[in-house]
Amino acid sequence: MSLNQTIGQKCPMVVLAGNSHPELANLVAKRLGVRCGDMSAYHKENRETVVEIKESVRGKDIYIIQTGTKEINNDVMEMMIIAYACKTSCARNIVGVIPYLPYSKQSKMRKRGAIVCKLLATMMGQSGFTHIITMDLHQKEIQAFFNVPVDNLRASPFLIDYIKESIPDYRNAVIVARNPNSVKRVTSYAERLRLGIAVIHGEEKVSEQEEDDGRNSPPLVDSISGRTKQCGLEMLPVMHAKEKPPINVVGDVGGRIAIIVDDMIDDVDSFVKIADALKERGAYKIYVMATHGLLSSDAPRLLENSCIDEIVVTNTVPHQAQKLQCHKIKTVDISIMLVEAIRRIHHHESMSYLFRNIGVDD
Repeated sequence: MSLNQTIGQKCPMVVLAGNSHPELANLVAKRLGVRCGDMSAYHKENRETVVEIKESVRGKDIYIIQTGTKEINNDVMEMMIIAYACKTSCARNIVGVIPYLPYSKQSKMRKRGAIVCKLLATMMGQSGFTHIITMDLHQKEIQAFFNVPVDNLRASPFLIDYIKESIPDYRNAVIVARNPNSVKRVTSYAERLRLGIAVIHGEEKVSEQEEDDGRNSPPLVDSISGRTKQCGLEMLPVMHAKEKPPINVVGDVGGRIAIIVDDMIDDVDSFVKIADALKERGAYKIYVMATHGLLSSDAPRLLENSCIDEIVVTNTVPHQAQKLQCHKIKTVDISIMLVEAIRRIHHHESMSYLFRNIGVDD
């Protein structure tokens, strides 16, 4: 047996928990049969983040459990400082277990903004991460932002089991896509549940304030003739503004249970309006299911006062405070999926078993 093989077999595992979701970290560590590593992360009086790892990590496989919460910038800096501390302390592998990847909603260019998720992926690679475990990325293409392997786990098996076990008469349900972009995800759920689908098309009319952001520059004017100059041989075609119709339900939901499925629920205004439209079309019970329950601002109050009967989310993000404000919120535990992913990576086993019967569009 070679020296490398001997070292590989004896390499221990260390689980380090950030401050974002200690309950999930402790649950994962308990299921793995290990304790969370001795580490402290805190803020100094000037709000700088300080990390102190109080045990040796040299030559070990480190699993850092951190997720995105309302304190998202603190979560990000804390996570990268922990990784860099492990890197400079000669850890062998540094695996980020990040159930909800921060800034994943900012994965596309908008106006003169930035693709912040790409920036974050670059910084995480530079800070020392050698592997990332996450769950239900907002856009699957985000995996390509990283220069290290990314395993994008799925929560759909847990949510489907919840539907089968906790929703009476789920056979009379229809899976609802909240917009045409999520039809593929909804179709994957519907096919595994042997149910039909419905699609929400359009949006509520909102008057957008016209702002001069420099993109609507005036045409060039000839200083002598006073006429508009024409750049090029032909006039550019007129760019017509996109106009969506009012909210409409495509599909039959009359006398059925409507189950709205999405990857995250943060701003709940659109979910409440969609639920109202489904009620008007005859749905007698409405569920909302999402992997990440961010539930920002006054989301719990809006959900409590809405016609939505139940909101089901996983524990990728802590939401105990929101549950106290809204009794409709239910939590599904996905820690066993993270535990199995960590176990397989640590023992160099295939991850394909965790993706069985799951389509690319799920």
